[in-house]
Amino acid sequence: MTDSDDSRWMARALELAARGRYTTRPNPAVGCVIVRDGKVVGEGWHMRAGEPHAEVHALTAAGEAARGATVYLTLEPCSHHGRTPPCAEALVAAGVARVVVAMGDPNPQVAGDGIRRLRNAGIEVVEDADVAAAEAINPGFLSRIRRGRPWVRLKSAMSLDGRTAMASGESRWVTGETARQDVHDLRARSAAVLTGSGTVQVDDPSLNVRLPGGVEAADGNTLPWPQPLRVVLDSRLQMPPQARMLGLDGGTLIVSAVDDAARREALEAAGAEVAVAGGAEHVDLLAAMKLLGEREINEVLVEAGPRLGGALLAAGLVDELIIYMAPHLMGHGARELFSLPGLERMAQRLPVEILDIQPVGQDWRITARPGFEKQKHEP
Repeated sequence: MTDSDDSRWMARALELAARGRYTTRPNPAVGCVIVRDGKVVGEGWHMRAGEPHAEVHALTAAGEAARGATVYLTLEPCSHHGRTPPCAEALVAAGVARVVVAMGDPNPQVAGDGIRRLRNAGIEVVEDADVAAAEAINPGFLSRIRRGRPWVRLKSAMSLDGRTAMASGESRWVTGETARQDVHDLRARSAAVLTGSGTVQVDDPSLNVRLPGGVEAADGNTLPWPQPLRVVLDSRLQMPPQARMLGLDGGTLIVSAVDDAARREALEAAGAEVAVAGGAEHVDLLAAMKLLGEREINEVLVEAGPRLGGALLAAGLVDELIIYMAPHLMGHGARELFSLPGLERMAQRLPVEILDIQPVGQDWRITARPGFEKQKHEP
């Protein structure tokens, strides 16, 4: 195999891995391609936690052709018994000759042991074949394992002059239908959608996935779109028990700074779960994210007002910004994009790194990453 061959087949494995990004949580999305004599003899991807991993699907497809073949994996094979047997042992038993791995698995249950098992069996292993591309597929899983908290995307929609709602509070709709459908795709890949109690009281959003069709399964069938957990930061448990999101598939978790028994019981009776991550006056944002990490939440999409969005940015808890910019003006009295008090001089600006700008219908989607030096809670 040449380096160009390795790159070609690893690109295919990464393409397969991406198919699982909606459904594998809390597991990582993984793709596998098995090549023998320059031809693909088996391939697969991990679909859902508890079901066979990518390697098993590919080995089943390859059969005896896997013996002496090269395997391309987007993540180091597991080496422990969980809900499925170790994939490293399956590769050894199949008699593969060579394994090319895009990146190692930081999970302490694996963390190099899968690669050691392959090498101890006499299999040639190429490590770190495409770390950047592999990490881009699983930012949430990697964040949870390395930092104990999810990968946080902060999504907002604004006018050309940076406004998110009219002075009257009217906000439907800032962007067009295509952009709103794009947001549903973001929800579908997120294990949780987070907002504040103020947004719930004003807008009464559902925050669920409403997309046509479904997710392609490994067997060719179509699965229903997964529904995220709705997470509401509600310092004083002021969320109304009749809120639209309560009782919807995926569930609702309310994180409060206090434990008011009467209000908690009313919300729980309406279908919510209540947890406490208290600060002096407000929910402790880092504690809330750690709580979600403990619940094996990999990716969180924040859809909130300017105050909560600004607070998360100021706390260094935003990993990615998704901003939809609409081609109209809403005026200086309209609501700002983020509330960031205390920024008075140019030296206090919070820079971001623009990663991508794409047209989405009549609007533009800007993907960016906060790059300011005060970014906190990094690994």
